[in-house]
Amino acid sequence: MAFEKRDLTGSLFKNDKMMSDSSPQYTGSITIDGVDYWQSAWVKEGKTGVKFFSQSFKRKDAPSQSQNTAPQKSLVDDDLPF
Repeated sequence: MAFEKRDLTGSLFKNDKMMSDSSPQYTGSITIDGVDYWQSAWVKEGKTGVKFFSQSFKRKDAPSQSQNTAPQKSLVDDDLPF
């Protein structure tokens, strides 16, 4: 039986290629509303000692940081008198 990709489902796998301590411990992909995302997860521990997953998602069709050469708009307006 072939793998069937369905909406609102995804998979995570242990990251065996961690480059640094901040690299995700688990990576994979997920599909939400027909859009494919890269998924990253880290195991963290709360103040009470309970472990949980912290996750992030990035669209697969989004440009990478190195490809984004558009100038960043400043959040500070230098014309303000204060």
